Amino acid sequence: MASHPYSDLPDFAYWRRAVTNVAPGELDPVVEPPFRFGARDKVATAGSCFAQHIGRYLEANGCNYLVTEPAHPMIGPEAKRILNYGLFTARYGNIYTSRQLLQLMERAYGRLVPQENVWTRGEAQIVDPFRPNIQPGGYNCERELHFDRERHFAAVRDAFESLDIFVFTLGLTEAWRSRADGVVFPLCPGVAGGQFSAKTHEFVNLGVDDVVDDMTMFVAQLRRVNPRARVILTVSPVPLVATAEPRHVLVSTIYSKSVLRVACEQLTRLFEDVAYFPSYEIIAGGFASKNYFAADGRSVTEDGVAHVMRVFAKHFLKSNPASEALRRAVRAFTPGKAAEDDSSAEAVARAMRLMCDEEALDIEPTRRDEEPTPQEEPAAPESGEAPTSATEE
Repeated sequence: MASHPYSDLPDFAYWRRAVTNVAPGELDPVVEPPFRFGARDKVATAGSCFAQHIGRYLEANGCNYLVTEPAHPMIGPEAKRILNYGLFTARYGNIYTSRQLLQLMERAYGRLVPQENVWTRGEAQIVDPFRPNIQPGGYNCERELHFDRERHFAAVRDAFESLDIFVFTLGLTEAWRSRADGVVFPLCPGVAGGQFSAKTHEFVNLGVDDVVDDMTMFVAQLRRVNPRARVILTVSPVPLVATAEPRHVLVSTIYSKSVLRVACEQLTRLFEDVAYFPSYEIIAGGFASKNYFAADGRSVTEDGVAHVMRVFAKHFLKSNPASEALRRAVRAFTPGKAAEDDSSAEAVARAMRLMCDEEALDIEPTRRDEEPTPQEEPAAPESGEAPTSATEE
């Protein structure tokens, strides 16, 4: 038989060997990551809601998960959860887009001061436009917001300057931004605070070049303050809650995820020590011989998260006690066993709860016999356009 470039490739290069003949739950699309990290390396996370799972697994299983904005020691565990401490390395809430991440860096270092820097909700609540749901009930006054924001920015700077590994999960390409200065928000104004106006706000849907440019500038700025920083990019498998494009939400979801996946590919070719981890492919690819989505078609099951983290630990963690503990934890998890034990099932359910800003976009409408409160009724846009926004998980 004649020899050709496909004659003697490794198993991972052939669909039959790498996908078709793989046992359920064992799909592993990672070949060789450009780097690994050990037990002492400080790992920071940011991104969409799905990114909260990564931090949860690393922290729970002995890895050096970096938290630079902890709650006060006197605050109890339930209060910490309500106040959204520990979801990510700093208390920035969901960072859905590349533009949002880049502008967080610029805001934290004083290079960007948005013109629209405070929102109100209802009659009295003060809201941070860039963390609209981080403080349940809002702030009592603008002074309190500014004080908390400065503390937050200090934590963000600490994170960027001290981390060894930065795991960023990209979730969306759709966003709403200020016409005045181009600053993007995690939620459309008017949904969780602020006042939507077509005169002052506009919709943007980022393309591949936009995402690559944003992340190129971010990586350059990150390495300026932390030359040793290594970056792991991943794409959230969670579909959009809603789309502001005049088309089906499924089509918008595939567009957004495709843009983000292609952008990640280009970034890994541009930068050394920038890696891609295929959580999107494992969960949403449909090739893992299991359905890793819950009944709503959006939420990722704990079994799916365990599969993702099992592959992550195998390839990115150096052999050490922490990595072995994580591997044992993800191997030991079985949803059936958890369901048989009420306490175990409840523990899993608590761990799977995520803080997702964009879920506010699709709240069940109020019954006609109920009067909506000011907090439930978003401000009407001046142009008559619906103040919806694309959002994911």
